[in-house]
Amino acid sequence: MTFDPFGDFETQGYLRNFEKEKDLGIVRRLEHTSFTTGLPEAFAHLARVDLIQYEHVLDTHRILFDAIYPWAGEDRTQTAPLLAVSKAGVLFAHPADIRSAIDYALKDGQNRDVMAARAGEVMGYLAYGHPFLDGNGRTIMVIHSVLSQRAGFSIDWAQTDKTEYLRALTKELETPGKGILDNYLQPLIGKPIAYERLGDIVLQTPGLAGNVEDTNVVAGNASEPGLQAQYEQHRTMRSCG
Repeated sequence: MTFDPFGDFETQGYLRNFEKEKDLGIVRRLEHTSFTTGLPEAFAHLARVDLIQYEHVLDTHRILFDAIYPWAGEDRTQTAPLLAVSKAGVLFAHPADIRSAIDYALKDGQNRDVMAARAGEVMGYLAYGHPFLDGNGRTIMVIHSVLSQRAGFSIDWAQTDKTEYLRALTKELETPGKGILDNYLQPLIGKPIAYERLGDIVLQTPGLAGNVEDTNVVAGNASEPGLQAQYEQHRTMRSCG
């Protein structure tokens, strides 16, 4: 099923990309080109920021993907405020809860002791927020890499196994705060690398370019009773709720 939150895939292509391209394989290649081209600027922008806040996450996405999407840097409160979005059976934050999830992650992520102890949990909150219609994983990896470096360590993303990492992340999203993703990332934590090398490390991550199956799904209208019940359960499980 095509991810079509705007309802205009046939005329505007996948997520209104500038090329109006419908072939998701081509779109993924265009995304990756935009991402790799924008990566140095994204890290340079974050280097000038003392305290990373929500708007800097939006800025990062804009820098990384504004070559392909006209809505780059706009979160789901702007692009799809009424829709519930999921992937591989995981329901992401209600549009109204996106900012609180990201803010919570940034608060903990900029506490050196918390970040050092719970890097996976911070990543889990960033992933749960899922601010954008596409490009979330790459955007939060950039943010997380900067948070890690500032906390005095780095994660060797090149040594991750995409399947195992996504399995751990999915479990983290389903049962937050249990240390699942912390435990997965722990063996990959090492000394901090030079800031100017962060982009090189990110680009070595397996599966970074995505694939045609790696798409979101419109789970329905966010106000539907069944979805509302799931959102309430999520809020109960998470401190940011």
